[in-house]
Amino acid sequence: MRPLSILFFLPLLFCCDNNSEQYTSVVKPGAQVLIEIHLSELEGRKVGLVMNPTARIQNTHVLDTLLALEVNITALFAPEHGFRGDYADGEVIEGGIDQASGLPVFSLYGSNKKPTWEMLEDIDVLLFDMQDVGVRFYTYNSTMKNIIEAAAAFDKEVWILDRPNPAGGEYVSGWVLEDEYKSFVGSYPIPVAHGLTLGELALMAIGEGWLDTEHEPRVKIIEMEGWQRNMQWPETGLNWTPPSPNLPTFENAYVYLGTCFFEGVNISEGRGTDSPFLTIGYPELELELDEIRRMETEFGVEIDTTSFVPKTIPGKAYNPKFEGEKINGISIYITPGFNDPVTFGLELVKLFRSTMLEQDKEFAHRRHLLLLSGNDEILNWEEDYDWESEVEDFRLQRKKYLLYD
Repeated sequence: MRPLSILFFLPLLFCCDNNSEQYTSVVKPGAQVLIEIHLSELEGRKVGLVMNPTARIQNTHVLDTLLALEVNITALFAPEHGFRGDYADGEVIEGGIDQASGLPVFSLYGSNKKPTWEMLEDIDVLLFDMQDVGVRFYTYNSTMKNIIEAAAAFDKEVWILDRPNPAGGEYVSGWVLEDEYKSFVGSYPIPVAHGLTLGELALMAIGEGWLDTEHEPRVKIIEMEGWQRNMQWPETGLNWTPPSPNLPTFENAYVYLGTCFFEGVNISEGRGTDSPFLTIGYPELELELDEIRRMETEFGVEIDTTSFVPKTIPGKAYNPKFEGEKINGISIYITPGFNDPVTFGLELVKLFRSTMLEQDKEFAHRRHLLLLSGNDEILNWEEDYDWESEVEDFRLQRKKYLLYD
């Protein structure tokens, strides 16, 4: 490893992107802080990387940066969607060799979701760097939990290179997960939208005893610089790299906090189209215009009627709902006043449900819907949702783990 080379490498890495535009981000992600301040601490150590394509400083992947600086990378670990992000939702990840670097890749989204001793024996420290979207059922936070637990079992360190919560650190909404609905899409007793960074969530999981460990985890958070809790993604100045194939823009990711509930019902959530989670529908859909206008007014969105035909898109969507069928649906456009995606998504599910029942169509995939919501109150379709007291309790509980103002 060549620490002195940082002085020459940094201007090329951080000042310009591939189009030679000035780097204007107001936020330094944890990965950048690692390179600038903590790199010497990795000298002489064997390093494993738990990353995906979002592990970037501008347009340079952290793996490439660390290799250029001669950090001793010994293995790569692939979460859902793969280390290089070329696997579709739910697709089993295969281990093997990373063709670009020649390094071994261990799958964390296949028969093993938690690293084994054989995966970790040639590693001293794991660097975890993945962009989260701020919702409980996004699987990267479960992968983080498994990484910390395995590292604790085998006396390895974990460094979490922190990144922004795209929805902001103040937005908290939805039910707190009940124990009976714990799964890989629900690992912690937190609300649907939690308002934490992954670094903060790791501290909270350790502090609140949510991890299955016999030994104290050795976890270090490499904090961001410049991020504030009231910042949503566009205010960070950072480039958006899709954290998963079906979240191509911040807008898709933001509305996903609520429209992901369509995964649990017999309605297309837009997989197999160019704009998943902003495109919703099913064959023979008939929505009342006044109901659409009510949703627009209440939530600060624009909704247009549309039609689309879902299709398989390799690496993005395999066998999407209603593949090859013409679907009547809606396109959602977020406006500056949109600030409650969880409630919006649930109200939209209710609206579609009432229409489907009128047409005598099968509606819910009950188990998956419950795993996403984490609470069976989602099935009380005729009642208003009430999670305010749970959210307030959680805000108080999380307060001592917050790293950013």
